[in-house]
Amino acid sequence: MRTSLRFVAKKIFPLIADIEVRADRNLLNKGGCVVATNHLGRLDSLMAYHLLDNQDIIQPFTDKYKDRLLYRFFAWWMQMTWLTRGQADMKAIKEFIARLKKGGVMVIAPEGTRSKSASLLKGESGAIFIAAQAGAPIIPVAVTGTEDAVVKSRWRRLRRLKITLTAGAPFILPPMKGADRERLMQAATDEVMCRIAALLPESYRGHYKDYPRVRELLESKNQVD
Repeated sequence: MRTSLRFVAKKIFPLIADIEVRADRNLLNKGGCVVATNHLGRLDSLMAYHLLDNQDIIQPFTDKYKDRLLYRFFAWWMQMTWLTRGQADMKAIKEFIARLKKGGVMVIAPEGTRSKSASLLKGESGAIFIAAQAGAPIIPVAVTGTEDAVVKSRWRRLRRLKITLTAGAPFILPPMKGADRERLMQAATDEVMCRIAALLPESYRGHYKDYPRVRELLESKNQVD
């Protein structure tokens, strides 16, 4: 991890934002796991570095931004790996899997893009495919307060941001092979997204707000509490 990036995420950013972390940091930084999160705004990538201390944080970055100089700079500074959008980029996928097996932590947003409404979009299976291929445990993480519109509004009025990062329990996806692979991939993607949804306030659950699995997870959590 770049020293400057760690310094900004850990020391500078908390001066302008109240960041509440509801997570076992030791578990998150154990390595060899995939952190799956919702995607609200441009600050989400920086939040990964605030949350994690692992020296190898793996963040894919879609190549649709590759021709923009500013995005290229941020991809370099945040040590992101370009991922070809809309196809199986096997070169990048092999790199991700190798780094995971060496103890890296991969951060993915299954939605594939920022949600302009702040509520969950339908998840895409591409990111989940990487976790499944690596056999890595997945830790769902819910983010609130990083919406681009909210960030601009609060900073314009010189008000501190209010950000929460909430992690759920790790779990491992079942093997996805054979003729049923496509259906199993979709089921796995729904499971990951439902687990993220269950960690979010109701207004953020979007596409998954009425999924029975979300209600099941919420009821289970209430019983434990």
